[in-house]
Amino acid sequence: MNRILIIRLSAIGDIVMASGLIPVLRRKWPHAHLAWLAESPGASLLEANPRLDEVIVWPRGQWRQLRAERRYRELLGSIRQFTNRLRARRYDLVLDLQGLAKSALWAWLSGAPRRIGLASREGSRGLMTEVLEPPRSDPRIGSEYRYLAEWFGIGASRFPMELALTAADRRGVREALARHALDGDYAVLCPFTTRLQKHWFDESWRELAEVLAARFGLVSVLLGGSEARGKGERIVCQSGVSMANLAGALTLRESAAAIAGARLLVGVDTGLTHIGTAVGIPTVALFGSTCPYLETDSPLTRVLYEALWCSPCRRRPICGGAHSCMRLHRPAQVLAAVRSLLEATG
Repeated sequence: MNRILIIRLSAIGDIVMASGLIPVLRRKWPHAHLAWLAESPGASLLEANPRLDEVIVWPRGQWRQLRAERRYRELLGSIRQFTNRLRARRYDLVLDLQGLAKSALWAWLSGAPRRIGLASREGSRGLMTEVLEPPRSDPRIGSEYRYLAEWFGIGASRFPMELALTAADRRGVREALARHALDGDYAVLCPFTTRLQKHWFDESWRELAEVLAARFGLVSVLLGGSEARGKGERIVCQSGVSMANLAGALTLRESAAAIAGARLLVGVDTGLTHIGTAVGIPTVALFGSTCPYLETDSPLTRVLYEALWCSPCRRRPICGGAHSCMRLHRPAQVLAAVRSLLEATG
């Protein structure tokens, strides 16, 4: 195999979990040209990885802007150029890890003679030469990507996720923390997602931050995207202890660097929480409406999940906004998990 393209366009958490395929594929095909196609900002998590020969950014946002401005000629020209550049790379194998119409289309347009899809749906199966169906009952983190590795005959007892950070990423975090006069140990809190049913509650985050400060001497740092900036400010302003709101203040890779330097991470089902497991810091993950995994390779990750009769509802909650599954996570329970992790790591 000379040229391989991985396609996982979006969903930060899935890009993080799928990154375990990079060293696996590199072991099987050490001399192959290995590329990854992703949207920004997910692509930024991959760009510093020395095992990847190329990261191709799908300019979906730019195309949407051109369409909104009715600049259709420029849009068509940009799509044509992007497609031609993709085909010119002459990939032998494409792995569509997303299994959606948008990802399968690029797999097909690449012209690769072999195109393997993971659980392909939305009518995308016809664009694949092979479709794999990972078992839904596998409780391991990144189970579908592990399944692909095992299908290739390159499975392993562990499937470590692989993120590469730069000195500039770490420097940006140090500067951001210094602006908040924070130079000691800190805990990262990741409260924000795009789905409200996955959220814990503001009062619970505040109680957690107050105990982390009083018992463990940890200042809490909030992380999230730019859309979460205001929500972070609300939590900080109503807290009885000093906190730092860095939601929207860091790039995605800088956020990963902030996590790597933290003493602890507590988060809901969001990509940043999965990064805590990927970089090997003590991590407490709170699940309710979703339950993507219960087992991780990291002894430093605790997954808290109690299934209700309606769990997991995923994108179709039926609780009328009560979010009953997340209310099962009492701050005392979360703190017990935190305490056991911090004691285990000294």
